[in-house]
Amino acid sequence: MESFINSLLIDYFKVLKKFSVFSGRSNRREFWLFVLCNLIIGIILSILTNIPLLGKLFYLVSILYSLAILVPSLAAGSRRLHDTGRSGFFQLLILIPGIGAVIVLVLCAFEGTPGENQYGPDPRHEA
Repeated sequence: MESFINSLLIDYFKVLKKFSVFSGRSNRREFWLFVLCNLIIGIILSILTNIPLLGKLFYLVSILYSLAILVPSLAAGSRRLHDTGRSGFFQLLILIPGIGAVIVLVLCAFEGTPGENQYGPDPRHEA
């Protein structure tokens, strides 16, 4: 369990270090561990907003966290889509009500193209 948490944090901070890098590729593991970590943080903040005296403070922290993670999330999504051979602009499908987010999630779940593609080298084989 400890190794999973370490792996989760390593991949989370790896994505945050490339917070504004929209070029290149990102493998599935890196992307989905980043998503999982954001989901866990979001759930914790959501629970903390229900504390009677501190709820408003945690609500503000939740909003600030969401704003802070917006650009890194878009960059990670763009790199993930690049790994599947698609443009990062496919993230705009999220704007389609109801089904858009599901489509983007499915596109991000596909295995990346093996070897180098137009967006860069295969992230699974980088050192």
